[in-house]
Amino acid sequence: MNKNLLREALIKYVSGILLVGVLLFLPAGTLKWNNGWIFMAVLFIPMLIAGIVMYLKAPDLLRSRLNAREKQAEQKDVIGLSGLMFLVAFIVAGLNYRFNWLSFPSGSVTIGCVVFLLSYRGFAEVLRENAYLSRTIEVQQGQKVVDTGMYGIVRHPMYAVTVFLFFSMMVILDSPFSFAIMILYLPLIVKRIINEEAVLEKELDGYRDYKNKVRYRLIPFIW
Repeated sequence: MNKNLLREALIKYVSGILLVGVLLFLPAGTLKWNNGWIFMAVLFIPMLIAGIVMYLKAPDLLRSRLNAREKQAEQKDVIGLSGLMFLVAFIVAGLNYRFNWLSFPSGSVTIGCVVFLLSYRGFAEVLRENAYLSRTIEVQQGQKVVDTGMYGIVRHPMYAVTVFLFFSMMVILDSPFSFAIMILYLPLIVKRIINEEAVLEKELDGYRDYKNKVRYRLIPFIW
């Protein structure tokens, strides 16, 4: 067992819980926010399970995702703006609860949880399908084009799944304003995909043929 990897994973996991908890409950002004706790549960319990599975079955994949450092300047901007977007969205969600601004229709939270968990299952499937999946845009040694499973439907299934993940988060938090903020993710992810494909087309053998085989990047029949 790799104790260093386990320690690093646990530190980042606990740090994530504390950070998200502060961003949500401090603006909410109370710990008695049911939606906040529901969100923490559906986010961090599957994350813990996925982390344990990767640690036991694919430690190299876990290590690559923990130690991700984006090297391209253009992508650093995308990552930075995405982080700022989440920061604002979580704070606004807490404030939305505190001041009772606006809510989704009754039953929306349950739908949000179902969509989130199904999307997380899809994310796990993408990880299983593509052993080269990284949080940064890079071509790894020995990497090959993956064109099976979800990769046979769209070229970037991980990003497709994250769209549903991120929007469902704001439904679980019952914050339409945060949902609106999350719309900013769409142009950011489009920019990231275009840059990523330019890198893959240049550095990954067979990627041009794959683009001709799988026409759509993110959403079938749309883009």
